[in-house]
Amino acid sequence: MLGVTEAAQDEAFADDIIVPAADGYPLAATLFLPRRAKRHAVLINAATATPRKIYRRFAGYLAQRGCAVLTYDYRGIGGSRPRDVVGHDQPKSLVGFKASMTDWAALDVTAAVTWMRERYHTLPLTYVGHSFGGQALGLLANNAEVSRALLIASQAATWRLIAAPERYRVYALMRGLGVALTRLLGYAPGWAGIGEDLPKDAFLQWARWVTSPRYLFDDSGLAGLPNFARFTGALRALCIADDPWATRPAVELLCSGFSAITPEILDLAPAEVGSPRIGHFGFFRPEHREPLWRGAAEWIQAG
Repeated sequence: MLGVTEAAQDEAFADDIIVPAADGYPLAATLFLPRRAKRHAVLINAATATPRKIYRRFAGYLAQRGCAVLTYDYRGIGGSRPRDVVGHDQPKSLVGFKASMTDWAALDVTAAVTWMRERYHTLPLTYVGHSFGGQALGLLANNAEVSRALLIASQAATWRLIAAPERYRVYALMRGLGVALTRLLGYAPGWAGIGEDLPKDAFLQWARWVTSPRYLFDDSGLAGLPNFARFTGALRALCIADDPWATRPAVELLCSGFSAITPEILDLAPAEVGSPRIGHFGFFRPEHREPLWRGAAEWIQAG
């Protein structure tokens, strides 16, 4: 394995590694392991334009509780962005780099599921999906390998279901400025308000989905759509009240695609856990260790 082992917590450690995607593309990843017996395997799948470092504290927490946890970056994001020289700190431009959200699901997420099943085949596998990470579950040809899925702020994010006034900013970005900048520059710049830089094809596909009435479900050319109906594991979706993107209707629309099961949708208000705000990313902040992480870990380990 590549990287340097470091102490994450007294009861867990982390190792930076490389996980090959289905086409061999090297995905930067971090494996978190407990120092005692492993009882569960957990794969954490990121939001759009979000590096794996965002999930580091949560992954370490799960590892302390006896889980083998993998976080990783989709191609073009974070440590999986192309470099001028292997191991060099300076990322290469995304101009001309080919990667779509379909590629993330079919090549990257699919391979990460396979990697975890091959190494921890005797343990139940839980899939944690944040935003796009939850959407990707339905697109995977191998989603039957997943025993449980915890979706956090995951939604079918058509602009019509995003809370106002955020929906108008998103519509303007996805219909106008963002698309124009992406076509002009050859990639989507993070400074436009999307997080990290995105490959051109990933952003343009995302923009098509966001501006369609039923998000990715309206994409007739999306080969992975039938896989939604093939997922038969337990599924819990957390709907956070102050998240303008993953509103209750948007979460329900995504969950409706998993037609072979009855997903459990839990509403969560910041006041219920003593927090002033949570939003789209706040679940993973360390101050939510007790009010949010503990409940998530208990559900994961109940399987």
